[in-house]
Amino acid sequence: MGGVARPASGSGPGAGADLETAGSAVGSGSGDGAGPAAGADLVVGSVGSAAESDSGAGADLETESAGSAVGSGSVTGSAGPATDGDVPAWLAGLGIPGLIDLHTHFLPDRVLRKVWAYFDQAHTHYGVEWPIHYRHPEPTRLRMLRDLGVTTFAPLVYPHKPGMAAWLNDWALDFGRRTPGAVPTATMFPEPGAHDSLAAAVEAGARCVKVHVQVGGFDPRDPLLDPAWGLLAEAGIPAVVHCGHGPLRGDHTGLEVFAEVLARHPRLVAVLAHAGMPEYDEALRMVEKYPRVHLDTTMVGVTFSEKMSPLPPDWPARLADLGDRVVLGTDFPNIPYPYAEQLAAIAGWAAADDRLGASFLRAVLHDTPGRLLGVLS
Repeated sequence: MGGVARPASGSGPGAGADLETAGSAVGSGSGDGAGPAAGADLVVGSVGSAAESDSGAGADLETESAGSAVGSGSVTGSAGPATDGDVPAWLAGLGIPGLIDLHTHFLPDRVLRKVWAYFDQAHTHYGVEWPIHYRHPEPTRLRMLRDLGVTTFAPLVYPHKPGMAAWLNDWALDFGRRTPGAVPTATMFPEPGAHDSLAAAVEAGARCVKVHVQVGGFDPRDPLLDPAWGLLAEAGIPAVVHCGHGPLRGDHTGLEVFAEVLARHPRLVAVLAHAGMPEYDEALRMVEKYPRVHLDTTMVGVTFSEKMSPLPPDWPARLADLGDRVVLGTDFPNIPYPYAEQLAAIAGWAAADDRLGASFLRAVLHDTPGRLLGVLS
């Protein structure tokens, strides 16, 4: 991702920094430029994992412990994978044929390197260290996903200013076509021609759309976007929407703002990125109200995030009736901890409530994201 975090008037960089909106794939229309934090979605708390080598030499699945998913809404010591190397056997034991990750990020190489350079200075920007855990060349990152057992993934991009969406869509569509396991994706921005640009991407095969309200600094209720929301609702294409108040409150962030879009387009297949972090309660209410709204798990419940935005104590119990409305998301490759830790957090929820268990894990990790992306019936 990429883009500039736009604080609301009077907010400072430390207060309420629940998410680090590492924004959209940013830059000029040429695709050469990038704004701050173009490759991940949130930054909360401090981290301790070491940054990965950028050479890709010997880059195998991690064997270091992923740590337990801690915090009030998770279960320590649950039967999730302890390391990345444990993931394939863990999936096989559950009878899950592979992971389908609805929230990852791949960008043009020059853009991604600027994203990583920004994260190298994360302590200055956000007051925390953010070592990119999977800092490798693209072929290595793709192999690591395969080795983890990821069979399908959505490589998300999004703009931070006008004039970017169309070329990002071209790049993401091409990447999705030529990359095994990837699905074509798209994005949108409130500007003249937004509907036509999105319609062209959908016609070309886009299966998922990323909308980043905070990084884009736009109002999701903008009339220029209304026909595009309608197009997505009619087509049933999922929109992964980052509309929460992180990393800082923006002029148009907050789930209550996006709720007005849903009121106009109640059939929209919306996936609330990061489960609406930190507005978990409101996110759950929206899922209960709108039958096509989902939550993604991106950075939810992991130690890194729990330090700043802990889940509510009854999180697993509240998912019991919503098990088919939660989808796997991770922010790979730009996370500051092993991929396995996200899976361990989800496993902790499944273990915390007898109504969840293995069926919940299969739905979250495979069936529901596969259905949304159109790879499963």
